Amino acid sequence: MRPAARLWWDWALVAVLLPVAVLEALVRPDLSSRAGSLVLAVGLLPLLLLRRSRPLVVVAVVFGVNAAASLVLGGEPELTVMVFLVLFPFSLFRWGSGREAVIGLAIMLGKVGLSAALGFLGVGEAVAGSAVLGAACALGAAVRYRARARARELDQVKLLERERLARDLHDTVAHHVSAMAIRAQAGLATAASRPEAAIEALGLIESEASRALTEMRTMVRALRHDEPADLAPSPGVADVERLASPGRPGPEVDVRIDGAVDGLPKSVGTAIYRLTQESVTNARRHARHATRIEVRITVGDSSVRLRVSDDGDTGNLRGTSPQGHGLIGMAERAGLLGGSCEAGPDPGRGWTVTAVLPLTGATG
Repeated sequence: MRPAARLWWDWALVAVLLPVAVLEALVRPDLSSRAGSLVLAVGLLPLLLLRRSRPLVVVAVVFGVNAAASLVLGGEPELTVMVFLVLFPFSLFRWGSGREAVIGLAIMLGKVGLSAALGFLGVGEAVAGSAVLGAACALGAAVRYRARARARELDQVKLLERERLARDLHDTVAHHVSAMAIRAQAGLATAASRPEAAIEALGLIESEASRALTEMRTMVRALRHDEPADLAPSPGVADVERLASPGRPGPEVDVRIDGAVDGLPKSVGTAIYRLTQESVTNARRHARHATRIEVRITVGDSSVRLRVSDDGDTGNLRGTSPQGHGLIGMAERAGLLGGSCEAGPDPGRGWTVTAVLPLTGATG
């Protein structure tokens, strides 16, 4: 949080402490320098408004003015309300730099030492005063450390979420663009003999493009701070059936789901859908001469198992590049839920992706 974000707290402190200082100066009968102490307390109160943005400056002014006032008044200020001065060393270690903290600490200890040397403070009082200042400084440093740790934690959470959204974006674009490319190729191949097939392909391409744009806009809004994210439900296991492609160009995608999917945790359902989508996209893109892609999802008592296999040639591309961005993202996505995802060639022909996600390890 920026120093100015809570400036209203300091305005409230000034508004409360000002009448308290005046009241104490009026009602305490044991004050030897009533007017001087009151002027000092009231004069230093406005510096509370600068303690977050100029911590070293206010420490130097506060303790310098106090030292001068001690010489003029012949002793330390006597108003109890001036305990607010400990906020300045706290602020120095909370918002100041390391260099400023060292300089400010030297100024504060110098003021205490001067008062002790002039006899305004006894040894016990000097030690106690130094302890109070040290405690304020330590508290400020502790709060600073905790705030930075919290900020790092929030940044890490945001980074992980953005990585997840980036994987979703990759999966979505790759799937839809791959489908559009395949249908465009089919339309070109049949345009001369069957013009109506080309028109049908254009319709399918337009449909895929519209879905891709809708999903991309949703995730881009989620990645931007100035636009609200669309809260439409994420796809789940039941949506995997939409990836089936009976009668469509390219390898036939056959989907079979065994077990009840209604009670699955949302995070597991979405992960299964994305893993299936990426696997089908990879098979369409890399499985040469493939005619069939089988998707099998089995929901058990403690886990969900996904198996996506094709009958295409593995080829050098698939055999030597098993750790592309898509497969790495799939493994990371499964790992986030305590599961696993493996991919590799089958004996002789084909490629299989296997993922297992535990139901008990789901966090969604």
